[in-house]
Amino acid sequence: MRQSAGLLLWVRDDAGVRVLLVHPSGAYNRKAPFGIPKGEPNADEPLESTARRETLEETGVDVTGALEPLGHVDYKKSRKRIHAWSAPLPPDAVPRCASWEIDQARMFDVDEAKRVIHPDQAAFVDRLMAQLAAASGRRET
Repeated sequence: MRQSAGLLLWVRDDAGVRVLLVHPSGAYNRKAPFGIPKGEPNADEPLESTARRETLEETGVDVTGALEPLGHVDYKKSRKRIHAWSAPLPPDAVPRCASWEIDQARMFDVDEAKRVIHPDQAAFVDRLMAQLAAASGRRET
């Protein structure tokens, strides 16, 4: 099974939680869904390192802080396994299209993200929201 790894970066502000998603470039991807910045590992590259590298390569965002695991999903059609982690968007980071592989890098509110993300990746948004809710509960106790 092919493997891929990426990051679901988020911010929480007055408007709520927003997440960073990217859209693949190319005419054949015009109607393709958005997804997390991700890619395949190099030989012997740990998946977490792959997720950080791919996010930097695709969006120009360098994530050096701690990551929270979001587990994996298996694409139903291609049987590719996607591993994901979450992290807050670093302060002052400005996501952009930093690679020919993507034509958009945008922040979406959670409801819109769930509408535009690859259906097999939507679980990552749900898992992120559960993480954030659990973290809020820990802070309040």
